[in-house]
Amino acid sequence: MNIDDLTPKEVVTELDRYIVAQNDAKRAVAVALRNRWRRQQLPPDLLDEVAPKNIIMMGPTGVGKTEIARRLARLTASPFLKVEASKFTEVGYVGRDVESMIRDLVENGIQLVREQRVQTVKVRAERAAEDRLLDLLLINANIPGDASLEEKRRALKRPLRDGSLEDTEVEMEIDETRMPTLEMFTPQGTESMGVNFKDMFGGMFGKKKSQKVMTVGEARRILISEEEDKLIDNSQVETEALKRVQDTGIIFLDEIDKIAANQEGGSHGPDISREGVQRDLLPIVEGTTVNTKYGTVKTDHVLFIAAGAFHVSKPSDLIPEMQGRFPIRVELSALDSADFKRILTEPENSLIRQYTELLATENVTLVFTGEAIDAIATVAAEINKSAENIGARRLYTVLEKLLEDISFDAPDRAGDVYEVTEGTVHAVLDPLVSDRDLARYIL
Repeated sequence: MNIDDLTPKEVVTELDRYIVAQNDAKRAVAVALRNRWRRQQLPPDLLDEVAPKNIIMMGPTGVGKTEIARRLARLTASPFLKVEASKFTEVGYVGRDVESMIRDLVENGIQLVREQRVQTVKVRAERAAEDRLLDLLLINANIPGDASLEEKRRALKRPLRDGSLEDTEVEMEIDETRMPTLEMFTPQGTESMGVNFKDMFGGMFGKKKSQKVMTVGEARRILISEEEDKLIDNSQVETEALKRVQDTGIIFLDEIDKIAANQEGGSHGPDISREGVQRDLLPIVEGTTVNTKYGTVKTDHVLFIAAGAFHVSKPSDLIPEMQGRFPIRVELSALDSADFKRILTEPENSLIRQYTELLATENVTLVFTGEAIDAIATVAAEINKSAENIGARRLYTVLEKLLEDISFDAPDRAGDVYEVTEGTVHAVLDPLVSDRDLARYIL
């Protein structure tokens, strides 16, 4: 969807299709998104002066913080990255440096742009792949010899298109390119050095070709991919991706509270390292230039959405400079049984719909009564109160336990209708809910 067409009200309406409650957070991200469009309408002398208004979301786990940011990025086709602030370490320590988040965002942006370009050339790539498949099939085709080449191709084209030749084997030459890579190994994973060896050494390593026997279905996938590569200009993809990252990129910085030093205990020990991570993050959030293997990226207009539970610390425990770069604070409320009921039924991807469709693949009709949905929501809310509050994620554990038997037996019950009633919910879950110690391990 085009950002130009989205007003804040329309953004909130779109988010309401997938996320229940949390209207304050939806309004905040909707305004931030609209401000991006407003900035692009400014005259050149003001365009670079307007900085994004970054957001801090405060709330317990499982209330929709990540989903709001993810849906916002998907809504506008913006490059998006979710990263945990606690995975970074201060410069000089073993660990991951903060600039890696920008490199990862660029990779996501390139993948996003490439997927969009693939859609525009998909039909042409499929036609070209079909022509190459016909050539492969003609080699082994059992067609009268007096038929012309064009007649042979026409004779094969119809069965090829209707799928009756998918299991036919063909022999095809494929490339086996082996490019060396250089990576830095860190406790959190691997870091790309940002060196493009393909460009540096050109054809030094060459391409090894080999003959492989495979089915038409497998060959079709490989040929379509090769044709897409021919039709897509990678340099244009990289240029557009870098521009999108700089203008519309969104970074969701989770667990920001984990790097906030608790002022009550003073700044010592691990608190010093936490402040070091904040100071390393600060230039990225304020706006700096980061080198990537695709070119330099300016972070001045990347939108940062930070989130944390803030059970122990609070936003004011962040260093003052960091607080100033996140001027918008939004508190997300904990979810109750009424919210759980809405989550089960209202969103387009509601949990009830997900489980119903999953069992429908086994030809089993799953039906929930209204009373059963009320009971599921009530049980999930009660467990969140008595045990750790994990928000809407509790519904997954409750539903998995409730549907455990039918999920196991579904292949043998094709054609059956399985109704979940209030009695079913209480019969399965009440023994677990009444035993708190057992509920902690199972629910």
